[in-house]
Amino acid sequence: MTFPFIRHTPSVPVKPLIGVLCCNEMAERPIQAVASRFIEPLSRISGATVLLVPALPDTLDAAVLARRLDGLLLTGSRSNVAGARYGCTSDDARTDLQRDEVALALSSAMIENGRPVFGICRGLQELNVLFGGTLTCAPGHQRAEVPFEALFEHEHLVTLEPGGLLAASTGLRRLTVNSVHEQGVDRLGAGLQVEAIADDGLIEAFSANPCGRPVLAVQWHPEWNADTRPESRAFFDLIGTALHMGGEPDILRTNARTER
Repeated sequence: MTFPFIRHTPSVPVKPLIGVLCCNEMAERPIQAVASRFIEPLSRISGATVLLVPALPDTLDAAVLARRLDGLLLTGSRSNVAGARYGCTSDDARTDLQRDEVALALSSAMIENGRPVFGICRGLQELNVLFGGTLTCAPGHQRAEVPFEALFEHEHLVTLEPGGLLAASTGLRRLTVNSVHEQGVDRLGAGLQVEAIADDGLIEAFSANPCGRPVLAVQWHPEWNADTRPESRAFFDLIGTALHMGGEPDILRTNARTER
């Protein structure tokens, strides 16, 4: 039986499948949410098919899902990583404990299965904690009570590490990036290599290659202006390269750890 509303295109290559982690939010009732701006560049620029992953630990098997996904993106969020995850005892009202649990379990399973993992903002913080690092508040970078789009107008300079993935992909030494976050890297996790650092010393991006495939995370929001800023587009190009290559392209070997 054939269905006229289904387009059959057998000659088109199957796109790689990337998981995008949701957040637990309330819209009159509990919902799973992720901003569309994280999803669209993955299709347009990275050339991927997106699968939204619920931040509900009891609904998924991380080990099984990691074998089916070609990659994972941990997005930014309005919540913060719970202090208990990295030994901090201070209280924070904006937590999402279920997201923490899924992010850490699924990222770990993806890495163990040799799948690339990427992080933006909260995603960077989650990955730093996964690798044994700690987080701190970043004075001067907190969200303010301003219109949503105005949040992304705050910009600052970062310096890219020579030989890093971001420096190689952009061909630049300095970037102007946006900044919408409260937590930041305090102690860098074991095995992570700095990719970018702000003038105030805050680590703004890092990478690793623990199991033959890249882990790359940035503190800023490249998805906000991916269509207008070449350096933002470069982040999603790196995702696309990692997803589409069965092996690891030269640019992604740059920061490879010697141990496997």
